[in-house]
Amino acid sequence: MMGTILQSRLLPIKLSHSSLLFSPSQHSRSNLKFTSKSSPSTITMASIKVHGVPMSTATMRVLAALYEKELEFELIPVDMRAGAHKQEPFLSLNPFGQIPALQDGDLTLFESRAITEYIADEYSEKGEKLMCPGCNKVKALTKVWLNVEGQQFDPIASKIAFERVFKGMFGMTTDPAAVQDLEGKLVRVLDIYEARLSKSEFLACDCFTLADLHHLPVIHYLMGTDSKALFESRPKVCEWVKKITARPAWAKVVDLQKQ
Repeated sequence: MMGTILQSRLLPIKLSHSSLLFSPSQHSRSNLKFTSKSSPSTITMASIKVHGVPMSTATMRVLAALYEKELEFELIPVDMRAGAHKQEPFLSLNPFGQIPALQDGDLTLFESRAITEYIADEYSEKGEKLMCPGCNKVKALTKVWLNVEGQQFDPIASKIAFERVFKGMFGMTTDPAAVQDLEGKLVRVLDIYEARLSKSEFLACDCFTLADLHHLPVIHYLMGTDSKALFESRPKVCEWVKKITARPAWAKVVDLQKQ
């Protein structure tokens, strides 16, 4: 749900004429380097290019992985007001017309979770591991919780975020009955998280992995609403949320929304 919200609505952001270059330490306005897309010399400065917007939860997921890996990248905003994501040249990057898309040299990827897994694997020796380097059983658990996020948590949580956050942005009215129903479903998921987090510091193991990172965008929006009570009322979940949202890499992603 959340992955399509910012695809079909007009996003109130004005970043359509420039690309932004980021090194691992560049996250404040004073450090941003604005470069013209039309300049061949600047396009080649960063081998990794992300096409998207920093308000999009899917784009945020990819940006978080890049910052965790301390990689230099170029953020190329997509003018969604003009429907650029549904036109060429963007459709050559993602034929489904959804952000983000990533280019790394001659490789082009779409689908944010697939992109983050590629980043974790391809740049395994840089920055945070993001995939626990333990035995095959630990790797299997990581994949389990990656799937839990995508299939159990996000389908519910993203709909709550749409009701509580994005409907207001688009001049729509929140449906209290829908929120109540969705929160009842999320409670059951978070109860399972509470039990899991009583056994390990993070979801997959005692290391921060993509299984945790993938939750960050939607949690970021929900913690600004009354739905935060669902997280804060569960001690282990609350502690986990505080830890993952306090990561320096995530702070850089949030800061991008303020630029």
